[in-house]
Amino acid sequence: DVSDALRYSQDNITGTARFRAMSGAFGAVGGDLSSLSVNPAGSAVFNTNQVGISFSNQNIKNNSNYFGTETSDKENSFTLNQAGGVFVFKNNNPNAGWNKITIGATYENTNNFNNSTFSAGTNPTNSIDGYFLAFANGIPFQNIDNQDYRDLGYGEQQAFMGYNGYVIDPLTNTPGNSQYISNVPEGGNYYQENEIYTRGYNSKVGFNIATSYRDRFYLGANLNVHVTDYRRSTSFYEDNNNALQPYETISNLRFNNELYTYGNGFSFQLGAIGKVTDAFRLGVAYESNTWYELYDETSQSLSTTRQADGGQPLNANVNPNIVNVYESYTLQTPDKWTFSAAYVFGKSGLLSVDYAVKNYGNAKFKPTNDIGFRDVNTDISNTLTSTGELRIGGEYKINQLSLRAGYRFEGSPYKNGSTIGDLNSYSGGLGYNFGGTKLDLAYSYLERKSNQGFFATGFTDGANINSKLNNVTLTLLFEL
Repeated sequence: DVSDALRYSQDNITGTARFRAMSGAFGAVGGDLSSLSVNPAGSAVFNTNQVGISFSNQNIKNNSNYFGTETSDKENSFTLNQAGGVFVFKNNNPNAGWNKITIGATYENTNNFNNSTFSAGTNPTNSIDGYFLAFANGIPFQNIDNQDYRDLGYGEQQAFMGYNGYVIDPLTNTPGNSQYISNVPEGGNYYQENEIYTRGYNSKVGFNIATSYRDRFYLGANLNVHVTDYRRSTSFYEDNNNALQPYETISNLRFNNELYTYGNGFSFQLGAIGKVTDAFRLGVAYESNTWYELYDETSQSLSTTRQADGGQPLNANVNPNIVNVYESYTLQTPDKWTFSAAYVFGKSGLLSVDYAVKNYGNAKFKPTNDIGFRDVNTDISNTLTSTGELRIGGEYKINQLSLRAGYRFEGSPYKNGSTIGDLNSYSGGLGYNFGGTKLDLAYSYLERKSNQGFFATGFTDGANINSKLNNVTLTLLFEL
């Protein structure tokens, strides 16, 4: 669905501690291992060989409000954030215009998916029965009655789960029936809980080449290999105290779903940096679409309790113990343009500004002639929009000590502005130059609000989530 396309289209500010401390505003600065991920021309700013490694500790807290009930959950993770090196080959001919070639290779964890969210509250109107009805209605009853779960398509599997869990029943038991009714009692006030537990990463390995013309004009290119590994476990619980009926109705249920998505992709980047004066620099960079080949694996289970007026509670447990392994498909994420400017105050510091533009509505699942992908692509185009990302960073040097700070803003990728809201991030850090070795430390804070439905179809109510992310990054650099 739309959220799947967005998940692999978004990048967070990762990389070295210096890069994070300045909120990634390096498009016209260069000279940092992570600057290559913004503008590949940045490696040609290096004058010496450099290698480095970075580690991060991420803590995210999600505050949830679901129909007035507030809950919170948090997750802490430690990752290898970045590693890489740049090697400089100089042309010592004083008459040569193109006086330098640099070659680099970097690894970056572009997105850390480790997260945990818990929402709970009383829904005054809607039950999860709407989810099962949305899939079941239109499916002939004989397609799910006494069938093997493994032989069914995804929509039929959802109808199968609802029917065998007694959440829904066919309007009539005749073979031609394709209409269904709910066994959840009317009356509203359904207490609901939703737990989402995710693990995984998006990573990128970039191979860089760049050159400089008289140290005034820099050109560069990257070839990138992307790897994604994403696991999501969700558990939805619902119960109600509505009046019992002469027939059996659902008193409570728990619906569990597991998703595992993995695959790899390819992209390229082109960039240029020009020194307008010795102090003032301008930069421009283009990042192509990323073409992913992805694989999905899913599994699910449903347990319910039902009871009739005067009867005993009856339990049902629908657990097919089946992992659905789907054929590979392609996701094309949107391309991005970055425009940059920087002012360098000699050896005492700098100020830098980046502005990036990405149209998330251009993401596409392929093959586009597949009827399911065609409908999702239409939803993506109608739901997502073009966004601007502003990054501002500054650095001030006091002898061997460097002080840094930054700010980042990214607009909502959704046209409604609320499914995922605007992003605001603040950062700061310091570094110390020991000569051939540098040690950098950065702290960044990010906040973003969202309201995504617990399910994409039928039952789309969701909680208001306020996510607050704290990150500490440590980088060790060596000049060779």
